[in-house]
Amino acid sequence: MRLGNAEYAYSVEFMCRQLGISTSGYYDWRNRPDSATAQRREELRLLITKAFEMSDGTYGYRRVRAQLLRWGVAASPELVRRLMRESGLVPCQPRPKRWALTRTAPGPVPNLVGRDFTADAPGEKLVGDITYIPTGEGWLYLATVIDCCTKEIIGYAMDNHYQTPLISRAIRNAARNRKLAKGAIFHSDRGSNYMSAEYGKVLGRLGLRRSAGRTGICFDNAMAESFFGALKNERVSRVTYHTRAEARQDIIRYIEFWYNRKRLHSAIGYRPPREARAEHERLRLAA
Repeated sequence: MRLGNAEYAYSVEFMCRQLGISTSGYYDWRNRPDSATAQRREELRLLITKAFEMSDGTYGYRRVRAQLLRWGVAASPELVRRLMRESGLVPCQPRPKRWALTRTAPGPVPNLVGRDFTADAPGEKLVGDITYIPTGEGWLYLATVIDCCTKEIIGYAMDNHYQTPLISRAIRNAARNRKLAKGAIFHSDRGSNYMSAEYGKVLGRLGLRRSAGRTGICFDNAMAESFFGALKNERVSRVTYHTRAEARQDIIRYIEFWYNRKRLHSAIGYRPPREARAEHERLRLAA
């Protein structure tokens, strides 16, 4: 025992007398095995740590709990949050948003989505957008196409520019990778490239209907914004890319091996997008 700079040592017998308990009772308590509740909490703590580390430190308590349920382990959200806090498991936090300047173009393109980013089947409704990734060689631009039904990134393209050929390549990759319904909707913001006649021809050849949100209203394309937020929070903001090639390889790994295949998405019942797509395919074949 320490008081100030002085140390005082007391025997177990003395402390037991002061507390009015027997020495044998103290040793019995100290040597008693952990209760079933304490053992379960320790097992949960280990599984929670495994789920958190598996996500590279990106999962909060809701996704950690969802992963536990996928392993057949039940735990309340509050218990998971408490054990994560006690274990010092803090998920990566998003940096302040840096708004980009988007050249917008007027036009008669309607909003066919109306902030409803759901669909009954894959390939019926798609959203797309462009973001930029900093590297030691300058910006790397990423264009994506997301399926509203499965939340899967079904097409993407990267380059050192954000001109119309970039987004055209992304939508053509989506059409190559997945069967798109005839007359499917492709939704974007009103960036001048997405509103260009050249891009309209690309969508027309693919049999897609063009849709766009209102100018300057990010919520009208919130699903695309949400993916970029996850990408930058969980990966891009945590590393430094010296070259565009290095960034391109890392982003491909994130999309193909983490986001599409393993990351639990809250909008589809905390499942990975590929699993949601496989379920739709199974139901289609069984019908």
